[in-house]
Amino acid sequence: MAVVEAAAADHAAPPLQEEAPGAGAGAGADAGEREMRDLEDLLSKLNPMAEEFVPPSLASPAALTPAPLSPAAYGFYPAGAGFAVASPGHGGVVGFPAVADAHAARGRKKGGAGGGFSGHGHPARRRTNSRTSMAQRDEIIRRTVYVSDIDHQVTEENLAALFINCGQVVDCRMCGDPNSVLRFAFIEFTDEEGARAALNLSGTVLGYYPVRVLPSKTAIAPVNPTFLPRSDDEREMCARTIYCTNIDKKVTQADLKLFFESICGEVFRLRLLGDYHHSTRIAFVEFVMAESATAALNCSGVILGSLPIRVSPSKTPVRPRAPRQLMH
Repeated sequence: MAVVEAAAADHAAPPLQEEAPGAGAGAGADAGEREMRDLEDLLSKLNPMAEEFVPPSLASPAALTPAPLSPAAYGFYPAGAGFAVASPGHGGVVGFPAVADAHAARGRKKGGAGGGFSGHGHPARRRTNSRTSMAQRDEIIRRTVYVSDIDHQVTEENLAALFINCGQVVDCRMCGDPNSVLRFAFIEFTDEEGARAALNLSGTVLGYYPVRVLPSKTAIAPVNPTFLPRSDDEREMCARTIYCTNIDKKVTQADLKLFFESICGEVFRLRLLGDYHHSTRIAFVEFVMAESATAALNCSGVILGSLPIRVSPSKTPVRPRAPRQLMH
């Protein structure tokens, strides 16, 4: 009893005293400081490495049976290391699924990954993927050569056989009007050394004409087979058609038509495509003459609007739009 009374006496309120004028504010501040020191002293005695306490009302049946905790498995780190205590696979607080789900939702709203503590989020991944795809495309272009002045009797097999000694050929794409005297082609190698070696073959006579070999400004784009020409007429249309990419959104269809007609020749049909999700647009331009399409390839890299356009031979014709059916 003496111990209890002594403890009670320690916590008993001191006898009331009269305060001097103006002393109330100082006394209140002192009392606040004492309370903060008492709170700091109390918190300093807590064990930051202690297991999270889960009230039985919130614990799941599986959680009622404690499992041995592994610091590596549950992400425990020394206090002050700047890491959050996270449950495996959830990114939330151990033992509180609701808190974990709410935290994960906040992370998703911010564009973060999972728990949102250290994820960079989907926009960063998209930017990385965009940069990666551009780098891969540039690398393919460096492995590709442009061959012109090809005799119309020369086949893709003949052309590949000429360049096979430069390196392994990945793709050989012959382009141009099959009925014209001269055609052109793109040849892609497995490495840049093969493309550099191929440049030395410029001037080699193949058929009846010496071919010209230059570094390519475009890559050989893969083609969906369903879009390929289905008849001789469509194959002839492809020889007169180019595929243009990286078009500034400020450039209109009339601007594009005027640009190509002023440099290359009369445009027969033009299809300008784009959407709200991409910063640039693409176009298929069909000329009246196949020679105009060949000349248009030299426009690759020309600034149109504020961006350099990319021009390559089209492997698909610009088919007329199907008439829309009226709604009844």
